[in-house]
Amino acid sequence: MSVRPTDTLDVVIVNFNAGKILTECITSVLRSELTTRVTVVDNLSTDGSLGLVRKKYGHDRRLVVRCERSNLGFARASNLAAAEGCAPYILFLNPDCIISTGTLERLVPFMETNPRIGMCGCLIQDPSGREQSASRRLIPDPWIGLRHVLATEGGLRLLPGTRNLDLTTGPIPSAPIEVEAISGALMLVRRTAMEDVGMLDDGYFLHCEDLDWFVRFRQHGWAIYFIPDTYAIHHKGVCSAGRPMRVEWHKHRGMIRFFRKFQSQGHSVFFNGLVESGIWLHCLLAITRTFISRQIRMLVRR
Repeated sequence: MSVRPTDTLDVVIVNFNAGKILTECITSVLRSELTTRVTVVDNLSTDGSLGLVRKKYGHDRRLVVRCERSNLGFARASNLAAAEGCAPYILFLNPDCIISTGTLERLVPFMETNPRIGMCGCLIQDPSGREQSASRRLIPDPWIGLRHVLATEGGLRLLPGTRNLDLTTGPIPSAPIEVEAISGALMLVRRTAMEDVGMLDDGYFLHCEDLDWFVRFRQHGWAIYFIPDTYAIHHKGVCSAGRPMRVEWHKHRGMIRFFRKFQSQGHSVFFNGLVESGIWLHCLLAITRTFISRQIRMLVRR
């Protein structure tokens, strides 16, 4: 199905110290004729990444840059940019993600084929070409806090009653499939679906806002699809490299918010407390491990 390139796609990129990879990210979307507008919201970066973008693309009328006076977080910044556009499709793209040639030309027409598809994503690979674990997945179940601690830290594969959330452990499907969740690094969203479901919950600062959205899309009857025959390269962790402990804090805080919002109902106070304790324990372990690793690296450099 043909798609008119004049009014098709708004791209939203939230930047925080992505460095030169931000320019590569923007290049990968501007080379598509489907791209109407690229809005970069900068959350008070200090690494000169915006200067590189302005130097290369300051003349391109499709590029809009918003410089915030504080770090608004991913969800709030994304919502501001999405609200300024008017194209029927919105691509939410991480600044450390580079889409392959033809990806947009594959994803947008696919969305056009079925009006019940509210969102889709593609194969997400790391720089070595391996599929990243969040590329296609299931929504976490209520045991997620305990599973994070016991499976990751204690060496247990699965707790009774839990599911393996990572679908990438299986073979890559040969055709598009409906899934519960895709990678938040690249989400192509139908604007009418977003207007029906509501925007990202800006109560999340960083992490888990995508899972929240996936749940709400499905609750409103919108399908989420994974498209395996096109890909993007995700340089995961570029933006969080300078503040890894703060990122862990926000990630686990997001887990708590997600659990309370969607999965705590119907369980005892004891069970909910156990799950939340598990999440915070995992947070403490992750921050401690990160701190020790940084100290070791500093000693090695001396």
